[in-house]
Amino acid sequence: MTNSSSVVRSEKLGNVACITIDNPPVNALSSAVRAGLLEAVQAADADASVQAILLVGQGANFIAGADIREFGQAPKPPSLPEVCNRIEDCAKPVVAALRGAALGGGLEIALAAHYRIALADVKLGLPEVQLGLMPGAGGTVRAPRLVGAQASLDLMLSGRHVKAKEAVALGLVDRLAEGEDASGAGLAYVQELLSKGAPVRRTRDAQGLADRAAAQAAIDAARADTAKKARGLFSPGKIVDAVQTTLDKPFAEAVRLEREAFMACINSPQRAGLIHAFFAEREVVKVPEAKAAQPRALERVGIVGGGTMGAGIAVSALDAGLPVIMVERDNASIARGRANVEKVYDGLIAKGRMTAEAKAAVMARFTGSTSYDAFSDVDLVIEAVFEDIEVKKAVFAELDRVCKKGAVLATNTSYLDIDAIAASTSRPQDVIGLHFFSPANIMKLLEIVVPAKVAPDVVATAFALAKRMKKVPVRAGVCDGFIGNRILAVYKQAADYIMEDGASPYEIDEAVRAFGYPMGPFQVTDLAGGDIGWATRKRRAATRDPKARYVEVADRVCERGWFGQKTGRGFYLYPQGARVGQPDPEVLAIVDAERQKKGITPRSFTADEIMARYMAAMVNEGANVVDQGIALRPLDVDVTFLYGYGFPRHRGGPMKYADMVGLPKILADIRRFAEEDPVFWKPSPLLERLVAEGKDFSSLN
Repeated sequence: MTNSSSVVRSEKLGNVACITIDNPPVNALSSAVRAGLLEAVQAADADASVQAILLVGQGANFIAGADIREFGQAPKPPSLPEVCNRIEDCAKPVVAALRGAALGGGLEIALAAHYRIALADVKLGLPEVQLGLMPGAGGTVRAPRLVGAQASLDLMLSGRHVKAKEAVALGLVDRLAEGEDASGAGLAYVQELLSKGAPVRRTRDAQGLADRAAAQAAIDAARADTAKKARGLFSPGKIVDAVQTTLDKPFAEAVRLEREAFMACINSPQRAGLIHAFFAEREVVKVPEAKAAQPRALERVGIVGGGTMGAGIAVSALDAGLPVIMVERDNASIARGRANVEKVYDGLIAKGRMTAEAKAAVMARFTGSTSYDAFSDVDLVIEAVFEDIEVKKAVFAELDRVCKKGAVLATNTSYLDIDAIAASTSRPQDVIGLHFFSPANIMKLLEIVVPAKVAPDVVATAFALAKRMKKVPVRAGVCDGFIGNRILAVYKQAADYIMEDGASPYEIDEAVRAFGYPMGPFQVTDLAGGDIGWATRKRRAATRDPKARYVEVADRVCERGWFGQKTGRGFYLYPQGARVGQPDPEVLAIVDAERQKKGITPRSFTADEIMARYMAAMVNEGANVVDQGIALRPLDVDVTFLYGYGFPRHRGGPMKYADMVGLPKILADIRRFAEEDPVFWKPSPLLERLVAEGKDFSSLN
């Protein structure tokens, strides 16, 4: 028997039908794979000379999940539930031999098999929640029967990957095998099972839910946790409901109801936002310089400055396996810088996520020095000193003097003119911006800021560094604030206007949190430190349009020395070092005094009215940033806000959100607001063009 489609092969090896999925690069479950699998399984089950069936993936993976190329297309038969049910219904033992990725639908296929053997490199998971979906081919029904409600809910609600040893401990896999030959390991296991007369063992009959009280307790706990953590998200609640159905209903009905819930997720607008986020993160690394040049060598990194930011960058570099040399002005500052780095690792040790030996091995790659000469042999230096252009130019003069030819010189500025910094050296082609977000060892976003004279291979090197550090890089052009902070300055201004016109800072923060952000703009100001924005406002005062409206509330708060959490009060009060602030009546009195001074009669705003202005300001400036080439595409703006500013992932980013709301609606809002303030509310030329042409932002991606 040799049945074969182009993506599924079936051959008889003695008394075993070996069915191989061969759909490069990752054996994704395309419609052709589903059809080929169904046909091969049916043929093997009907063949009297076949005693058992082995399912295996060609190459490094079993099945890595759905075929993302088919997203958004009309579904083609057979459905995945049909394939899984047919596998489980086989009259002969079916063994899945797993290596590499067995994710999503790939794990659902494996769960439908009667036995599972895995190689040491296996990664199992049901990560559909990350795309606004849920398992839809029996995953929520078979996994709880196999491993219990608590373990399966953890797997599905986190979307995390499980490695080999944990998979065996949980009961997802029956046995581990050595080596890299899944077919060989699988065949040996099949013959062992046949020699013992092992029965067909259907997952639907497994007893993981036998203790109903424990299962119900796990479901109730997951429901409460989901309500708290996944506020506003659609699919996590559907996953919990599906496991409840699995506990309460017969197998066939639970599978049918799971499919209905899966289709409801498919039709949710959140899925569109989450899938856009998924693809945008993969597209964002496609920049012209990466095609034009190869990265330079990157073996040793230097960092100037050991404060919070410098230490966070040092940790990111150390975690990427790079040796790090940190330069500070004196020995006391070096000791502080080293302590800041060690504090991160000590925190991991305290949580049981790192051993003292592992920390010692990492810190062996860290060197401190008070002399720039220590950088003579590094491949890349990142400057992380005070946000003052003259200070930074002085640092770059030293780097220009000591660094070897071809070393990349990077600045971590969040706002300043990198062209001017580059011009202060004799090698502007080597100078680039690497804008890390704080805390740098945790935040995923890295804005790679490309000055006019930089060499393409320096940009390629920056993207290679981001990949090594597991960061999400976005290419940005030079302007005040680049992509993220430039847009932030505008929508923060809109929030200030809403506050002066009648909403309290606490109402604005509440509306922004209800939209899906973890924090509102005034909470963020308090967390970052009000003095940072104050310094920026003072720096920009000379270039401010005299006709533009300026709200002085934040300045009044800063003049009292209230800089946020670090001083115990800002827009909020933080008694006894509390992390969560309380509204402050004195701040409301400051707001009121500013309104009276300007003759403003306060009016009330609904949450929807607050968000209409907040989002219109964000989208309009995002359109300007794309129009002026600061961002390559709208998706670059989206990724910046998803990974650097807490934008709710299920809304896809500000530009995707605008597409979903409709650009004509956004433009109409801006024109309406412009009747009150034509200086601030100027529609972006790009927004006007797209509406006139009947296009959306995604047409530019």
